[in-house]
Amino acid sequence: MTTIMPEAENVQKAIKWISANLEEKGSQPLQALIEKAVFKFDLSPKDTDFLMNFFRDSNHVK
Repeated sequence: MTTIMPEAENVQKAIKWISANLEEKGSQPLQALIEKAVFKFDLSPKDTDFLMNFFRDSNHVK
């Protein structure tokens, strides 16, 4: 499956950061990681929606 990556550098960094945290600390809820990433990378509401959809579509949300 092909996933379109966003052009915004901060969104790309957020995806990498969240993915790394999911691998290292699998017990941490995805929603909490997304909320932390929003502030860490100064993301817009549109970027936040993209992140939620990206990880939902990647089967990280159960």
